[in-house]
Amino acid sequence: MESDDDALATLEERIHRAVDLVTALRTERDAAVADSRKLRQELEDLRTQRKQARVRIEKLLGQMDLLAGS
Repeated sequence: MESDDDALATLEERIHRAVDLVTALRTERDAAVADSRKLRQELEDLRTQRKQARVRIEKLLGQMDLLAGS
């Protein structure tokens, strides 16, 4: 009978470890997804800033062309 109790205790311990591992992996996955979203947003923000800078520079160059043509 004691052997059955030991086997059950071993199984129970393995299940607890598996649950702990799955919980930890889910937490890590959620953090990775959040980081990915944040990085994508930062990249999009940088692209927007770059586009705005390009537009401003093109306007400035256009104004310089007007001055040079005068």
